[in-house]
Amino acid sequence: MNWLIHELRLVARSRLSLATLVLLLALSALAVWSGLHESARQRQTIARLAPLQAQDAAAVTARYADSPDAGNPAYYAFHSTWDPPSATAFLAMGLRDVAPQALRVRALGLQAQLYEGETFNPELALPGRFDFAFVLIYLAPLFVIALLHDLVSGERQSGRLRLLLSLPEGGRLWRRRALLRYALLLAALALPVLAGLVLSGATPLSAGVVLAVIASYLAFWAGLSLGVARRGWRSVANATALMGAWVLLTLVLPALANVALTRALPVHQGVDLMLAQRQAVHGAWEVPREQTMQRFLAGHPQFKHTAPLPAGFHWKWYFAFHQLGDDSVAQPVAEYRAGLLARQAWTHRLGWLLPGVGAQTVLHRAADTDLQAQLAYQDRTAAFHAEVRHFFYPYLFNERRFGAADFARLPRFSAPAHAPVSWGAQLWVLLALGGAIAAWGLWGMGRLKVND
Repeated sequence: MNWLIHELRLVARSRLSLATLVLLLALSALAVWSGLHESARQRQTIARLAPLQAQDAAAVTARYADSPDAGNPAYYAFHSTWDPPSATAFLAMGLRDVAPQALRVRALGLQAQLYEGETFNPELALPGRFDFAFVLIYLAPLFVIALLHDLVSGERQSGRLRLLLSLPEGGRLWRRRALLRYALLLAALALPVLAGLVLSGATPLSAGVVLAVIASYLAFWAGLSLGVARRGWRSVANATALMGAWVLLTLVLPALANVALTRALPVHQGVDLMLAQRQAVHGAWEVPREQTMQRFLAGHPQFKHTAPLPAGFHWKWYFAFHQLGDDSVAQPVAEYRAGLLARQAWTHRLGWLLPGVGAQTVLHRAADTDLQAQLAYQDRTAAFHAEVRHFFYPYLFNERRFGAADFARLPRFSAPAHAPVSWGAQLWVLLALGGAIAAWGLWGMGRLKVND
């Protein structure tokens, strides 16, 4: 333990080292606090929807309590769906910054309602959010470089390197110093995260995955810094080389890969699907009504005995062409989702080579804020919308009266609990990469010689 106390004193005496650790701890704590605050704000927003939805439902019920058909209730009744943040969402907000956390849908066409939330300003969304994922992926490597780039060269420039290497346990000394600095950096990142996980009620499995990501990503940069530090260069040269590696691995290569994926796998925006569905709905006003009903009844044969349309407007014709509007974009919707999933799959593969991409992928999966989570919410909304639509269809096409008791039987949305953390092979690849680079760096520290 004497060596540990001695090394801690050396770190404390170095103003740069001490300032590096304190600043990293402060940034980590600020990011965790910001994420917890944003998660709480989203939960409060969702909680405020319940009384508003109840008021809206009560108003529609009072106005159409004894309607001769279900057209007005189906048209005017909104139904809320919501996607509360997971206990670990504060770590990486991911797509929750741009995707809606709550939607109000009616029994009309789904696609136009599903993608209305994508009308955000891309310039405002581009910088992203200051969350823990940002601190870990982009800022933490800089602190590792600041603390380890001159581990050897600083002693050489001060004239103490030969003396230290001549000691009987010279190799072990350098490993101890490197491991101590790594442990201090890990603590500066992990302690605020652990506090946030406890406050949010995260499961031990989620905490273990997050800590494994932090440890492995830091290990990669620590190993790389140690590998450069033993090259015999001056401190400035070490810092320059490591900064170049940081720019390349965290900024340049991920950006180039993103451009390549965008060009190789072009995907339209969800707003394009919304516009296509609305164009199909608006164009249905010009299509003969009998033709519209024939197309609808071909897909819903259970209503083939519905009464012929009377002269003038009828609700069942209106809801029929809304359904056909959704059907008209079914193939583009499937292609849109397939394109997004293909990009996501290639992003996972890219994470096998770029540790920053890999760490970010695992963090977003652990936080349940990635593309998979967004599509799962869309699927839940679509399933609920289908339940609402099929509730109203028998009233509309069998022309049954819709009363107050029927309002009480309307479907209710319930958000399921977030699924347990699943990370696949990505975490193991990140652990293996970080461990291998760290072992290489420590091995090099143990082989330092007097003439280095």
